[in-house]
Amino acid sequence: MQNPELLRYKEQSPYEKSGALTREQYLFNETRVVGELYLQGMSDEEIIKKVYNENLFRYPTEKMLRNIARVCLKRINALEDERLIKALVEMPGSIAKQVCLYAMMKQNRLVNDFMLKVIGHKFIERDCGFSKLVVSSFLIDLQEQDPWVASWSPSTINKIRQVIVKTLVDNEYLDDSKSRQINTITINSVLEEVLREKDKAALAAFNCLY
Repeated sequence: MQNPELLRYKEQSPYEKSGALTREQYLFNETRVVGELYLQGMSDEEIIKKVYNENLFRYPTEKMLRNIARVCLKRINALEDERLIKALVEMPGSIAKQVCLYAMMKQNRLVNDFMLKVIGHKFIERDCGFSKLVVSSFLIDLQEQDPWVASWSPSTINKIRQVIVKTLVDNEYLDDSKSRQINTITINSVLEEVLREKDKAALAAFNCLY
C-alpha cells in the first residue's frame, strides 16, 4: 500500500500522470495510425479493438497495444481541432511531427512545461545552446517544487530525460542526442494558424515569435 501522504501529493500534483512518459514516449507512427482511424469516423473502442486485433502498431507482442492506443486517442482528442488531426495524418512527416509534438504537449503536462519554459524561453532569448544538463536541470527544479515528482526514482527521471531528448531529435530541434545547439524550427502554417487562434502561448515552443 502506498504512503497516504505520497498519495495526497500525487492527487495534488499537476504532474500526476506525467511519469507515464517512460512508456508512452513520442509515438509518432502510432498516433498517425490512430488519427487515420479517427478520421474514418470510428469510435474510440472500435479503434482500440482494431489496433489490437490487427496489431496495427506492428509490436512484437500484444501486451501494450490497447494501452498505447488509448494514449494516442487522448492526444488526438486533446488537439480539439480537425485541421490538426488531418495535418497529422495527411501531411508530410516533418509537418505531421510538429502536430504530433503539440498533441503530446497537450496530453502530458511535463512535456508541455519543458517545451514552453525551456525551449520556448531559449527561442525568445535567442539562446541556441543545449546539453543534456538543460533537461536534467529542468527535472531537478520540478523535483524541488513538486513532492510527487520528487518521489520518482532516479531511473524514472533518467528515462524521462532520454525521452525528452529523443523527442527533440525526432522533431529536428537537435541533430542528434549529443548536439550542443538547438536548430531553428519553422512552424508549419496549419499549426501556426490554430495556435494563433487558440493557444498563443505555445507558439514560442515552435520558434514562431509574435
